[in-house]
Amino acid sequence: MRYGVVIEQGETSYGAYVPDLPGCVAVGETLEEVKELIAEAIQFHLEGLREEGVAVPVPTSIFEYIEA
Repeated sequence: MRYGVVIEQGETSYGAYVPDLPGCVAVGETLEEVKELIAEAIQFHLEGLREEGVAVPVPTSIFEYIEA
């Protein structure tokens, strides 16, 4: 499955979260680092859901860029 990830640049770091996986977040000093960390966080989150016997959410979020 492919999950959409939102990455936001802060003053000193980058934050990432997955709208379809509440609580799945990561923070890194660089864009590359946060991408690696959120990929690991997704795997860890999904493993935790499976271990708890909770259904893994199907990705439903749609991401689109809108020009303004």
